[in-house]
Amino acid sequence: MDQPQPPGIPEQSGTPDPTGSRPSRKTVLRAALAASVALPTALVGVPALARTARDSDVPPALTPSCDDGDDPTPAQTEGPYFKPNSPLRTSLLDGNPPGTRLTVTGYVFGLACRPIANALLDFWQADVNGAYDNTGFRFRGHQFTDAQGAFSLTTIVPGLYPGRTRHIHVKVQAPNRPVLTTQLYFPNEPRNNTDSIFDARLLMTMRTNGPAREGSYDFVLNVPQGPGPTDPPTTPPPSGTWRAGTAYKAGDRVTYGGRSYVCLQAHTASAGWEPPNVPALWRAV
Repeated sequence: MDQPQPPGIPEQSGTPDPTGSRPSRKTVLRAALAASVALPTALVGVPALARTARDSDVPPALTPSCDDGDDPTPAQTEGPYFKPNSPLRTSLLDGNPPGTRLTVTGYVFGLACRPIANALLDFWQADVNGAYDNTGFRFRGHQFTDAQGAFSLTTIVPGLYPGRTRHIHVKVQAPNRPVLTTQLYFPNEPRNNTDSIFDARLLMTMRTNGPAREGSYDFVLNVPQGPGPTDPPTTPPPSGTWRAGTAYKAGDRVTYGGRSYVCLQAHTASAGWEPPNVPALWRAV
């Protein structure tokens, strides 16, 4: 599904750590969630595993995390109602349609748990009555992830129709990579138990915000990424005060490649975890 491209020096702190320990990929991503408690997400800009942020603080047991050895997000059938050439937009609300307002947010990662910028997400769903618009583009639209791999969709909770539980269709494509076609599901839906297509690994985390609902999900695409945290960089790093092997604590500041960064979680720096590569550990300032 090829689509058009989207429109569009502080002092160093820290001491060497003789142990050389470093966080796992999963630890780094979950660290962002802890950091967002103290800092507004809009200011932090940190990719966290969206599925960890739920009312009960317990992710669905069958939902895969982005980590070494884990599988990418599972594919699902396209179904009969997909239409190409949907409009570029982040809100599917044409006018003021009936239905419970829903915001879905998350990130798109590759196999090394690094966010993918400019990934295409094409969403389509039923209206509040369970009907698809097959003549126009109501409740259809595509968008691209931002520089941090994040996306945000404004829509409504889709209605039910015979044979299916509530779901949202989506196609996800990293630049110049194959398309992942899948569906997102809602927890605690009675029809989840009777829908033959339902897959618990595709459950969104949900929370209530007044009369509206908020969902989140992170896609992991089958996209190789490197270098990883155990791989040395292939070219000399840009100048700056950041150094591999140094133990940093939250609040420490470094420079790297001409930019300044603040540490979000205590860790020992390692090749492959340079500040621009791990926004869960470093925030540009």
